[in-house]
Amino acid sequence: MPSREELYQWDRQLVWHPFTQMAEYEPLIIREAHDCTLIDIDGNEYLDGVSSLWCNLHGHRHPRLDEAVRRQLDRVAHVTALGMSHPTTIELARRLVDLAPPGLAHVFFSDDGATAIEVAIKMALQYWRQCDEPRPEKTRYLALDAAYHGDTLGSVSVGGVARFHEVFRPLLFDVVRLPAPDGRRPPPGVSRDASCDYYLNQLEAALQEHHNQLAAMVIEPLVQAAAGMIMHSPGYLRGVRELTRKYGVLLIVDEVAVGFGRTGTMFACQQEDVSPDLFCIAKGLGAGYLPIAATLATDDIYRAFLGDYAESKSFFHGHTYGGNPLGAAVALASLDVFEEERTLDRLPELIEQLGKHLERIADHPHVGDARQCGLIGAVELVRDKRTGEPYPWAEKRGIRACRAALKHGVWLRPLGNVIVIMPPLSITPPELDRICLAVEHGIDEATAD
Repeated sequence: MPSREELYQWDRQLVWHPFTQMAEYEPLIIREAHDCTLIDIDGNEYLDGVSSLWCNLHGHRHPRLDEAVRRQLDRVAHVTALGMSHPTTIELARRLVDLAPPGLAHVFFSDDGATAIEVAIKMALQYWRQCDEPRPEKTRYLALDAAYHGDTLGSVSVGGVARFHEVFRPLLFDVVRLPAPDGRRPPPGVSRDASCDYYLNQLEAALQEHHNQLAAMVIEPLVQAAAGMIMHSPGYLRGVRELTRKYGVLLIVDEVAVGFGRTGTMFACQQEDVSPDLFCIAKGLGAGYLPIAATLATDDIYRAFLGDYAESKSFFHGHTYGGNPLGAAVALASLDVFEEERTLDRLPELIEQLGKHLERIADHPHVGDARQCGLIGAVELVRDKRTGEPYPWAEKRGIRACRAALKHGVWLRPLGNVIVIMPPLSITPPELDRICLAVEHGIDEATAD
């Protein structure tokens, strides 16, 4: 067994961590975990305040999920989806179609959120070439500023976080871009009450001008997560669905981060009674255990890919581990846990508790905004509360606040100056109190100067 010092050295020198400046990286090596607690190699315990980057739902080492993986291992670990299938994968497809918004009747499995979006982008383009009334000129996409849809080239193209992706601009395709519909910060002269109509009017103008070229619009419903938890104006998603249908543009909904209970309902789309044409899920689908993702499509889209072999209408896209039985098994077990533990029924109390903490935290002299959607909380640090002047990115105030919270036994990861609170859905009320108090301590320390 390597020593502690060897692990630290190898982690610094050999492992290239994502979204991490390796010249400044200080290892935090987690040896094991249980429930909502992470344990490092020195035996220190930390509450998991961000669900292992938003994917863990029911806690670590949940006995039902552990058993599902072991049971599947006794049968088969991998079956390709190219030309064959497996009972566990088939059953998961049935469950997902039953749970998803109405009209989504076909499931294409992949590996993670970015690939689920990549699948949807390619399906939309190919659909318009093969549908009953082909429109091959529809090759562009409409997306929002500050959107994040993954890190493959297609998903980066429809993304809009310049700090992450600007360097790759020469490789990306052009999209029609609209401002993020931030319901809490409308532009000057627009009230919060009027913000939804304002943003939908912008959308309609763009659709009127570009709909003949647009294959699809891509949107994160209700919350733009990696943008810093930007929360949309109520009613915006419903309006997007109506306008995209009116102008004959497909709607791709990205529920990778917000699906599976995060917003208080199983899927965010359900809160505004929206059914998209293509629906992307990942992260919580595997409950933080194994990589698995899915893109769900309507009958209309699916039928456009049917025909004789010689017509080459097949969807020529696939992933080695798409629909992997191990991932499918843990996803099925996770859905069982939702039912057996009445997970969604527990959420209103936790959501209310988080809201009370955020109301208090919002009074801090260096908190410009504390916002919430379901069990997603975001606390935005500012230099000047009166003007909203942000701290310079390079000062790493969010990082400093999260490092300080670590000393209080809570693991958090910020988005710039935004501290994210997104614990597992299985979090207990006392644990949620501890997370929010650690956030306050972290803010105090990070803004003390």
